[in-house]
Amino acid sequence: MSEKPARLLDRLKLPDDLRTLDSESLKQVAEEVREEIIGTISENGGHLGASLGVVELTIALHAELDTPKDAIVWDVGHQSYAHKILTGRLDCFDSIRTYGGLSGFPNRNESVYDVYGTGHSSSSVSAAVGMVAGGHPGKVVAVIGDGALTGGIAYEALNHAGHIGIPVLVILNDNTMSIEKNVGAMSAYLSRLRTEPTLYRWRRDVERKLQSLPGVGDMVAAVGEQLKDSIKAALVPGMLFEELGFTYVGVIDGHDIDDLRASIRRSLAMGKPVLMHCRTVKGKGYAPAEKQPGRYHGTPRFSVETGKNLDPEGPTTFTRAFGEAVVELARNDERVVGITAAMATGTGLNLLREALPDRFFDVGIAEAHAVAFAAGLAASGKRPIVAIYSTFLQRAYDQIVHDVCLQGLPVIFAVDRAGLVGEDGPTHHGAFDLSFLRIIPGLTVFVPKHEAELQQMLATALTLDGPSVIRYPRSAGVGAKLERPIKPLAPPWVDVERSGSDVLLLTAGPATIWAAAGADLLAAQGVRATVAGVRRVHPFDDRAVEELIAAHPAVVTVEDNALAGGFGSAVLEFMSVKGLCRPIERIGLPDAFVCHGSLDLLRRDVGLTAEAISAAALRVLGRAALHPGTPAS
Repeated sequence: MSEKPARLLDRLKLPDDLRTLDSESLKQVAEEVREEIIGTISENGGHLGASLGVVELTIALHAELDTPKDAIVWDVGHQSYAHKILTGRLDCFDSIRTYGGLSGFPNRNESVYDVYGTGHSSSSVSAAVGMVAGGHPGKVVAVIGDGALTGGIAYEALNHAGHIGIPVLVILNDNTMSIEKNVGAMSAYLSRLRTEPTLYRWRRDVERKLQSLPGVGDMVAAVGEQLKDSIKAALVPGMLFEELGFTYVGVIDGHDIDDLRASIRRSLAMGKPVLMHCRTVKGKGYAPAEKQPGRYHGTPRFSVETGKNLDPEGPTTFTRAFGEAVVELARNDERVVGITAAMATGTGLNLLREALPDRFFDVGIAEAHAVAFAAGLAASGKRPIVAIYSTFLQRAYDQIVHDVCLQGLPVIFAVDRAGLVGEDGPTHHGAFDLSFLRIIPGLTVFVPKHEAELQQMLATALTLDGPSVIRYPRSAGVGAKLERPIKPLAPPWVDVERSGSDVLLLTAGPATIWAAAGADLLAAQGVRATVAGVRRVHPFDDRAVEELIAAHPAVVTVEDNALAGGFGSAVLEFMSVKGLCRPIERIGLPDAFVCHGSLDLLRRDVGLTAEAISAAALRVLGRAALHPGTPAS
């Protein structure tokens, strides 16, 4: 059996050797990097399409820059896999997104080449401008996708950089995609630029010829700024960026390493704000990803040969249950509309888009606008449902408070990916939503324990006159029966799963299931635990919660949110107001950013397991035994 031929990639000192290789060798490196990415992500899962699309661009950047002295800021960072391979992490690349392995995003703690950590979109230009203004010793390049240009912060940064004339290179990686097909006027504008790629070269040639003619060049320079700007507007395809103070360079073939290197070199030499527009193909080099870039944006394990998913399907996910419920409820109520921020499939609203397209809105990667837009819809009599991941809802906090809740508008927030999300890690864990949402006056916060309860809570939210939140995890449901028609829930807002007299395990959402497993372990030791799930976290069902706490000598709260300010904190505050004195222990996410890895391993680390809950109950019962005189109420 013949041995597999040695790769050029394995023989190089990276990234330094990229600067000395010829064109054909760099193309070979690109092929080998693609093979490494495809092979590894097929086994680990991850962001495939975005990283495959920037292989040549990544090689060109490291070949022209003196990294890490020169800095590359990757917007979002899900396209950074080639960057990791080329910066000393080839040998451990197979550990990406696994517990204790490489992060799926740039991480300052992982490598000196990851000069700036990212995980959310549209912030790269701001960071790059700040680095230059802060005296970064080398050149600074921000790589931002066309989808990220729907985020307002990108324009704030472009406006500022152009105003102060700071020497920063912004590379626009234009593949017509964010996670799914791009939407909006900016997408249409970039599309026009892509369809006229020769316009830039034509304008450049005209300028050179005019300047070379005796007397004409001087005359053009002397006619005044107004005429000069008019000529520029007619000749420059990237006029929007030029007006913002950037020199526009493009459109460049993002898979031509030689052209990329030459364009990067010229752009950096200008010493001023430059936007270099590159056209790339998302999923480049792997046919299934090129044909279905949305599906292969973030993919589970798959067969390289067939492209088929290797992970078995389980029960209906919370996300799917939400999407199905929105469609049914929208059919029965013409006021219902759905809003997503470029995450139709990820949030389940693709089902509404297919069933009732005129009731579906995709605003692009613009969470703050999505919420304020929903407020306007609600003020006009609609019942908007805004579906946004927990970690991305953080970007719209002011709009939640000011535009929705202060006015008491009936907007429903469907907060997907609440709690730990697994391999995407700390940039994507939904660790803080209960803490930052439950403190807002007038906002009702629901937490379902399973997928059927989620659908019922959505129907309940539509009956309210004010704003509401339903927060739920990424995971598959428990196989609960989905009732039809969907009916609203009714009080009490506390569901007692099992009754005991020794200790109260008070939970929110899916944590009820972990607590029930902990109660089984306690029962084996002769300890009788009550397991009760609070379905409405804000406001509390005061009477039901008070009666439960008063009936038990000790309390353990369990949640998949940060302990600081979360559900357990709410219980403590409630006990203080009601004068309930009980030993209590809280279980939840720690005061730290939780790393990436499988959910089972992460829950073990933070103590969200049956064993940890059982141990906490025994500890708190021990404290209760030291104070046998604690009053019953």
